[in-house]
Formats: sequence, structure tokens, C-alpha cells
Amino acid sequence: MNNKVGCLIRTMRHLHVSGSKLGPSFRMAMRTYTLGISRHKSAIQSVNLRRFLLNVPPHRLESSLRLLSHGAPVYSKGDATVQEQKAAKSLLDEHMQSSSSALDPLEEDRSVVEENLVVKSERSQSQQFFDDLQKCTSPCDVLDLVSKSAISEKHCSNCFTTMWVLTKKLSEDQKRYEKQLMVEHPAFMQLCQRLMQESRSMWCDDLVYSLHAVVKLGVSQNTRLVQTLLRVSQERLNEFDDRCLSVVSTTLATMEKSRNVDALQAGLQLLVEQRIPKISNIFMLQSMMKCIGKDAPLSLKRKFENRVLKELDHLTPLNAQHMFSALAAMNHCSMPILDACSNKIIESIHGTPFWQLIHVLRSCSILRYRNVVLYSAIANYVTSAIYMWDTKQIVLFLSAFEGLRFRPVELMDILAEKVTSHPESLNLKDILSILRVYSLLNHVPKCQNQEFLESLNSALNKYLTRISNVDLLKAVYSFCILKYLPQPALSQLLQGDNLNELLKSDGLNKEQNEMMLHCVNMCLELDSPPSFTKPATVFINKPSSPLVSDLPEVQEALLKLLGDERMVQQNIQLPHGYSIDFEIKMDADRKKVLPVTEVDDPADVPNVQRVAVLCAPPSAFCFGTRHPRGKLAMKMRHLKALGYHVILVHYQEFKKLKKEEAIECLKGEIYSANAFPFSDVNLQDNI
Repeated sequence: MNNKVGCLIRTMRHLHVSGSKLGPSFRMAMRTYTLGISRHKSAIQSVNLRRFLLNVPPHRLESSLRLLSHGAPVYSKGDATVQEQKAAKSLLDEHMQSSSSALDPLEEDRSVVEENLVVKSERSQSQQFFDDLQKCTSPCDVLDLVSKSAISEKHCSNCFTTMWVLTKKLSEDQKRYEKQLMVEHPAFMQLCQRLMQESRSMWCDDLVYSLHAVVKLGVSQNTRLVQTLLRVSQERLNEFDDRCLSVVSTTLATMEKSRNVDALQAGLQLLVEQRIPKISNIFMLQSMMKCIGKDAPLSLKRKFENRVLKELDHLTPLNAQHMFSALAAMNHCSMPILDACSNKIIESIHGTPFWQLIHVLRSCSILRYRNVVLYSAIANYVTSAIYMWDTKQIVLFLSAFEGLRFRPVELMDILAEKVTSHPESLNLKDILSILRVYSLLNHVPKCQNQEFLESLNSALNKYLTRISNVDLLKAVYSFCILKYLPQPALSQLLQGDNLNELLKSDGLNKEQNEMMLHCVNMCLELDSPPSFTKPATVFINKPSSPLVSDLPEVQEALLKLLGDERMVQQNIQLPHGYSIDFEIKMDADRKKVLPVTEVDDPADVPNVQRVAVLCAPPSAFCFGTRHPRGKLAMKMRHLKALGYHVILVHYQEFKKLKKEEAIECLKGEIYSANAFPFSDVNLQDNI
């Protein structure tokens, strides 16, 4: 080993002496050659290198070439490099007789000094350019710098990246203004032309970051510049490292489908699939998983899954956190991986950054991964460290939990206290988010329900002069689900012009607006107290939909319990668009079931108690509990107002019961001596 090292040192000395006698051009070519073996730039450099090598004395360079060839595994990146070395040596052999003589030692020293001065001057100019680039505050500043400087390919890539970084944090209006000035600047076209010319000889990282910056700056995908960068990226795809692949994949995810985009995406997937067995670093593996995206074939996703499963014992808490995002990027729910990562996160949850927890929760929503232990651990940690989070952060946590149908009771109570104490600190976005979360999760504070809703109402009233009709409708709809009627907001919403604007929407927006207006109208009819002043309303008819209810397990249990099919009615349609799965009529004490034929009109028989049996899917409940969510709770409240006693059946759990257990459960609810009064608190205790 020592002999080889000594030989390498002597060889490099020979190269240095030979290069010194031939001037700076040769030495620049040799630096390009030795570096290019491990990090290719382009075939153009190889041609220039051969041109310089023709003038090198063979007796000085031949041993050096032998060393480079002998050490191919260290420097070589493929058979093409070895062939290039052989070609250079053969060209030397053809010019053996025309070798130049060695220069005088004084000339050699003078040449070395001149080269050092040139290199120092180039470095100084380059450093000065980058220093000036960091001082730029807008894309036009960058272009002004370009117009008065001689830029290299490295400068070109950094200019585009700097322009993107300067614009990405601006508001939308500022972005449009700055981009318009950028496109109109005379140096912009010059910079684009230079980028196209230099793209084939750039380092790989400069190429991919240039493509990313150009796309992010809003340059049209159909332009020659973008298409050139896409084609060059296809040609040099095999040279990309993991980071470059990640940048390209991120860029392609924001681009429209086209032939070049599809070809590059397909090449990415093939390259990543080849590299999977060689990846030992977990972060690199996760980077690759994000690269392939959700459109990758299932076979490739499973290869990643199997590779990760082999590394589960080596996962760190940080690896576990990022694994959620990586699987979400692939849209691949692997239960063994997610369960193992959840345990890692729970064990080391204290000190986990805010955004990392948000990403974990959002990834769970994308993957539809349900883990009540993980959710509870995150909620308990956030609650215990409540001093670390401001109101906006707590709202983001609750929004993420709502997307998972999880109701963190203690955390929601704490936020309600903050809102009640300081409603003036909320902006419109906060108000709408809080109303949406609390209404959909059907949560109101136990001790300060009215104060909490009144605080939100007073905060909303400050924005009534500038709120959009759609946001106003969403706010009123959320209030109504919580059984609170905000008088000023309702009066403004139900004005003729505002209603007409909402009903003129197209497609899905129109259907959503009609549904919310229908619910608001039902709440005005069924929830408003006598003292409430009803505004002039326009009745919104809910689009009719066929009633389909196939519940054989519940029907069979009811028939066996009641003994006669005349004792129960199925699929009952009620006013206001409501329907009931099963209806039973009983005496006032709920001791005896009455046949339907004996009670044709309950209004004429005041001692009859109507019982409504509602079967709800898991999505109608908060996750991990039997607590009904907003719309189901509103329906149960309205059925009570219509004179029904409501029995709520968690249908998925009911199907798991044995026949005898199912009958006993229904019997306990139907023949209950102490009928449950309707309330949000005891709804979760029903079946």
C-alpha cells in the first residue's frame, strides 16, 4: 500500500512539472480530466482534453496514464472512462516524434507564478460575484448584476436560484409584480440563453436546481428553456445522486403532464428501483420514497416497504417521524412500518418539533391510518406543553385532529377558555377554523358553552362588513350545528342579493351551498327559541335522494324482540329531508309496543311515544368513541324536537355482536324505564 501511495505522489509531481512547462491551459485540462472521472460534465471536455494531451511529452505522461488505468476502481465511473484513457494514450503514440522539448527552469518558475496569479484573480472575481449576489433584494437586482458581470455556468444556476428564493416569500400580488419586472428586464433573456447553452456541461446539482428554480419562477412549461432542461436531465439521469433525484421529482410533481415530463418521470422510477438494494442510509431511502411519488407501480412501493422492514430495528425517532411523510408521498399504507414508527414517536414524543407533529397527523389522514394511542399521545403532549404553543398553533393541531375524526377533549376545552378570555386576538381565519372544528366534532365546553359561542359571535361581528358570502355561510352553518343562532350574521346571510349569489355557484360549490342553507333553514324552524327574531327567509329545498337502507342484522334483531313485523316500520321519510331507519310506536311509559295499525295518526293519540332507531356508520362518530359528530348530533336533536325518542346504533359494532347480545342491547334501549333525555353528553353512551 505504501509503495502505491508513493507511486501516486511521484506521478502527480510529474504531471505538475509537465503541466507547468506547458502553461495554464494544460493544467486546467488536467484538473478537469481528473475531476471528471468521478463527476462527469460532458463529452466536450474530453475533446478539449485530447487536444491538450497531444502536446504533452510522452515520456512524462505515459507512466501517469498507466497509473490511472491501473487504479480504475478508484477513479473510474464506467467503461467509457477507461476507453477514453486508452484513446488518449493511442493519440500520444501517434505523435511520439513531435514531442516538444522541456522549458528552461526560469521559464518554468515564471509560468507557475503567472498561473497562480490568474487563479487567484479568477477566485477573487468569483467570490466578489457571489458576495454581490447575496446582497440582492429582488430579481431585478440579480439581473442588474448579470448585465455588468461576466458570469460562468455556476453563476448562471445561482442567479436563477437566488431569484426564486427572493420571490417565494412574497405575497401573491408582490410575486406577480416582481415576476413581471423580471421578464421585462433586458438581461433576463440573456440569462435564459446562457442557461440553455451551458445546461449540457453543468454539474448535475446545478442543472436540477436550475430546472427547479425556472419552474418555480413561473416560466411557461412550453418554452424552449424548460424543454431543454427536461431533455438534458433525461440524458444525464444516470449521473444524478439521491439529492438530485429528489429535486427533480419535487419539480416534476408541480408540472403538467407532457412527453418530456412523463419520460423523465418514468426514467426516475426505473433508476430508483435499481438503487433500492444498495441504499443503507435510512434518510436516503426516505428521500427515494418521496421521489417516486404516489403514481409509482404497487410492485415498486412494496420493494421499498420490504427494504424498510429490514431496517426497522435501526430506526431513530427522527427516522420514524419522517417515515410517515415518506409513506404519505407514496400513498402507501404499510401497517407494520406505521405501527413500529408510532411506537418510536410515542416513546420520545417530548421535544418533538411543532411542524413534525403536524406532518405526522396529516400523513395519517392521507394514509387513513387510525391509531388512537398515537393520537392520544400527541394530544396529551400538546396539552401538557400548552405554554409552548400560541393560539394559531393550537388551531392547526385541532384542524389536523378533526381530519382524523379525533376529539381531544382537554385540549379543546383549553382553547375554548382562551377564546372566551381574549376573543379580540382572533382573526377571521382563526374564527372560521375554530367554528368548523368544534361543530364537526360536536364539542362544546361543559361549563362555559354559551360564553364560548357568544365570544365567537362577537369576534365574527367585527368582520361582517368585509367577509365573503361563502365564508359567512360556513360560519353561520357551523353555529347552527352547535345550536346557536347568530342574529347579525343570519340577517346579513339571508338577504336576497347574498342568497342569489350563493345559489348561482356552479357544480359542487352550488350543491354544498344548498346543503348548508337547507340546514340553516331547518335550525331556524326547529331550534329557535320563542324570543328569537326570525329573519325573512327563503326556504331552500334539499335535493331529493332515494332512501336506501339495508340493515338485515338490526331488522332481524327487532323482529325477534318485538315478535311481529307489524310492530316496526322501516325507511320512514320525515319533513325537512330527514329519514328514519326504523320506527316503533309505544305507550307513554315505554312499557308496551303498539302495532302500527292501531295508531295511524300519533297526533290524535297524545299518550303514544314514537321511537326512532338510527343506524350510523363509523364515520358518523368521533374516532375511538361513540360520540356522534356534528351533522348526526343535529339530526338527533331535531328528531327529538319532532317528538321522537332516539336510539343510536353504531352499526359496525352491532354487526359484531352475537344474536342474543344484539337482542338484549336493543331491549335495554327500547324498554328502558328511565328514558334518556336528549343531550350531547349522553349520546356517546348509546349503542
